[in-house]
Amino acid sequence: MPATLKDVADRANVSIRTVSNVVSGYAHVSEKMRRRVKQAVDELDYRPNLLARTLRTGRTGVLALVVPEIDVPYFSELARDVINAAAELGYRVMIDQTGHDHARERELLTGGDRTMLFDGILFSPLVTRAELLEMAPHSTIPLVLLGEHEFDGRYDHVAIDNLRAAQDATQHLIDIGRTRIAAIGEQPFESYETPHLRTEGYLAALNAAGIGTDPTMMKPATHYSRADGYQAATELLALPDRPDAIFCYSDLLAMGALRAIFDAGLSVPEDVAIIGIDDIDEGKFSRPTLSTVSLDTPFIAQQAVARIVARIDDPEVAVEEVVAPHALIVRESTGSSAHSA
Repeated sequence: MPATLKDVADRANVSIRTVSNVVSGYAHVSEKMRRRVKQAVDELDYRPNLLARTLRTGRTGVLALVVPEIDVPYFSELARDVINAAAELGYRVMIDQTGHDHARERELLTGGDRTMLFDGILFSPLVTRAELLEMAPHSTIPLVLLGEHEFDGRYDHVAIDNLRAAQDATQHLIDIGRTRIAAIGEQPFESYETPHLRTEGYLAALNAAGIGTDPTMMKPATHYSRADGYQAATELLALPDRPDAIFCYSDLLAMGALRAIFDAGLSVPEDVAIIGIDDIDEGKFSRPTLSTVSLDTPFIAQQAVARIVARIDDPEVAVEEVVAPHALIVRESTGSSAHSA
């Protein structure tokens, strides 16, 4: 006969309520008590009746993670970290993508009966602040925003300091003596903030160093892909006075740029230094290894899941904004001889 909540409670020598809290992912349980209950669960091979729990509590035990593109390594790595963080609190995660489609984002956020499948949504939108506020009256499900958005106190928010990350990446290129520093990744026709803030950070670093800005050294990218990075870098290398360094707004753009430099018969970093943003796993094993700015996806995932679970448990809990740390990772593409894996 399958083990019951009472069996687990007896084995752990705790109340049935305590077992229920641990199994349901209730945050306010001591770590010592959580370990004791989990040990009993493992020993008895207890499997919770999810349908019964949903009927009893009105909760599904499922969170939604909505991202622009799941095949972009940054978002796939973020999804992995969200799944791990949610599992620690007794939740499962369902993932959807918007494909950079504002209408799709609106549909997912205001999806009526479909949102009843989830206890909360972790949402990395590309919509503007005005669009998000327009959606707000139609969404009653707990919501945590991820990424760069203007914080106005309506939603929990785990933010990325894109401006400072881009400034730090560009400053590193300046510090190693580069003066013709190009950038790949601006998106002048998009309204969401990430590319604009990275452009702002790039320009701020150049201006602070007294390096003039040259519009021909700034190449747009429709998508943050290897192909777009390759095309933009090829155009930069064809300039009469080519760059001696390139700041790419994502590691995937940088991967494409690395290939373009190789195909042009040039060397990295001797002829052109390269740096990206994201710290995806691929960059640790490219040749040369890729210098980057790490955005700490485990921290982002842990904070986002903690905030959504707190709001599920208490819808009136105070709204918070958390800014994720970032760190400059210096590898071979800007001159470090160390292989960082």
